[in-house]
Amino acid sequence: VSPPSPIAGIQKGPRSDFDMAYERGRISVSLQEDSTGALAAFSRSDSHEPKERKSVTVEEQPSGVYHYNYCEDDSATGNCPFGPYQGRQTSVIFEAAKQELVKLMKVEDPSLLNNRVLLHHAKAGTVIARQGDQDVSLHFVLWGCLHVYQRMIDKAEDVCLFLTQPGEMVGQLAVLTGEPLIFTIKANRDCTFLKISKSDFYEIMREQPSVVLSVAHTVAARMSPFVRQMDFAIDWMAVEAGRALYRQGDKSDCTYIALNGRLRSVIQKGSGKKELIGEYGRGDLIGVVEALTRQPRATTVHAVRDTELAKLPEGTLNNIKRRYPQVVTRLIHLLSQKILGNLQQLRGPFASSGLGMASSSEPTNPTSNLSTPHGTPVTMSPPLPGPTLLLTSDIIRARLGSSALDSIQEYRLSGWLAQQEDIHRIVLYQTDCTLTPWTLRCIRQADCILIVGLGDQEPALGELEQMLENTAVRALKQLVLLHREDGPSPSRTVEWLNMRSWCSGHLHIKCPRRVFSRRQTGTCREMYEKVFEKSADRHSDFSRLARILTGNTIALVLGGGGARGCSHIGVIKAMEESGIPIDMVGGTSIGAFIGALYAEERSAVRTKQRAREWAKCMNSVFETVLDLTYPITSMFSGSAFNASINKVFQDKQIEDLWLPYFNVTTDITASAMRVHTDGKSSPGSRGSSPVPPHPPLWGP
Repeated sequence: VSPPSPIAGIQKGPRSDFDMAYERGRISVSLQEDSTGALAAFSRSDSHEPKERKSVTVEEQPSGVYHYNYCEDDSATGNCPFGPYQGRQTSVIFEAAKQELVKLMKVEDPSLLNNRVLLHHAKAGTVIARQGDQDVSLHFVLWGCLHVYQRMIDKAEDVCLFLTQPGEMVGQLAVLTGEPLIFTIKANRDCTFLKISKSDFYEIMREQPSVVLSVAHTVAARMSPFVRQMDFAIDWMAVEAGRALYRQGDKSDCTYIALNGRLRSVIQKGSGKKELIGEYGRGDLIGVVEALTRQPRATTVHAVRDTELAKLPEGTLNNIKRRYPQVVTRLIHLLSQKILGNLQQLRGPFASSGLGMASSSEPTNPTSNLSTPHGTPVTMSPPLPGPTLLLTSDIIRARLGSSALDSIQEYRLSGWLAQQEDIHRIVLYQTDCTLTPWTLRCIRQADCILIVGLGDQEPALGELEQMLENTAVRALKQLVLLHREDGPSPSRTVEWLNMRSWCSGHLHIKCPRRVFSRRQTGTCREMYEKVFEKSADRHSDFSRLARILTGNTIALVLGGGGARGCSHIGVIKAMEESGIPIDMVGGTSIGAFIGALYAEERSAVRTKQRAREWAKCMNSVFETVLDLTYPITSMFSGSAFNASINKVFQDKQIEDLWLPYFNVTTDITASAMRVHTDGKSSPGSRGSSPVPPHPPLWGP
């Protein structure tokens, strides 16, 4: 987790609506102090001082685009290779083009364009901007034309959407919304155009906000009447955390698209038991299958956190299908991806145990599309301030004003937080130590709640945890226990979990000494600035936590094979040498034994040493002879085998292992597979190792 770097470069002062617009557009701005010490107006971080330009300069861009500054000096005539324009004519054309742009954007003061417009000439075949680019600009065509392409799922080549003719603009939508470019802009033949960068446009917008309407009008004018009609058919709706979007058996009369937030789909079976079907994040389609087939809702969908959705009525969806059949192809592609993801999840043995890890694009993985985890301290002791912080109540008040958390500012705060979730991959909220409006907001915003505590303290419930227990918070909850690097191994984890039955899992994090030291905010920031100058250690526990939260867990599952299973240690060593971290371990038979050793030691060397000691004990002829018994069910009583494994693990609990661990056994009574994620390590490892001469292990 990176330190709380100031968003958009703003260090202090309450935020205005313009500041929020800058953040929405991913514009880097800075505050500068004048000679009196007062804060000056906004200026672009890469801005340059206005200066007279007396000569023409030609600069070749990597993309093959040439940009030119207009000529004011007669001596420059003949030195300006402007494609179709030469010499002194360039200045005239440049000024005339600026006047056309002033009319199109309805700029009241033409001087706002000074030093903010560049004249470009692109050779044939040059790609001006690519689909998905974040740093985009406005392009106003003077001569030639720009082709606009978009990638299609069912076609190998890009499809040309439209041509930008002279006097037209392209790129406005991405500049206005701050979203990535949704198409590719290419010059199929020589083309000359004016360019305004996103940051320059926002400076113009700051001086004259009405230009937004003019530029937005050019976007709307290019849209087809059908698209403009859809704006009236699609509804925006908000669902509070804990409320149901729809329930199982309801009539299917619409489809939903998640704009932001998180939802959970649950099905109730005939026995009354509820089963988790999946979770949905931003951009996911919800209820589309029932709407297309006109069947009642198959599941109940609840909002895990405050969620915004777009509601698409059934009639609108049918109208789109009739007018544009290719939309059906896109829907089939999306549904196929989801079905394949579910099949892959069910194919593994851990689909019902919560151990399966799907890819990051599938809603079946509860951690695949997390974007807003928040940390809650068990007590006031955990040293959370500093590097783990991204958003706190203090930062919110500093950026949005002292009244930002008041109920009257609810909509403004929600909009600002939604912007941050759009800009950042992960937004980490830190609650206050008491039940405050900010704490409640964090819980409502969170996709995943991290309960952070110190592993060497008493597992008592904190005030905020008691509130979580008494309220119906549907977000995923994880217990994170911090341990000192030079401290003892985890213990008493079961007590922590028993008092927090609502936690879905736990993690042990080994922290460096600096995490537990208390420093002033300024000193702490300086220390971590030095820390973050170094590259992150992928093998650290904090990197493991980040991978788990983002759905990128690396799990190692070891199979059986008796003595041959000792080669598992070589596999672990090879992974260590290759720099591949291991976040989770599982296994069966000898793989369960080796996996438990590694989950406890996290070192191939120590795992090898302990496995060798156990193998020597198993090779004792004297112990083997003493273990002989009447061959009714087996040749050996199994006591020596059990004792050897108990000697290795002693009373170590699976919950106290450094890494998440599971083993697989066979229930010969019910002819079913069992997955063990808790309890003592030795019985699980022994039960998963059915050596033929030994009897099966009895257990609950």
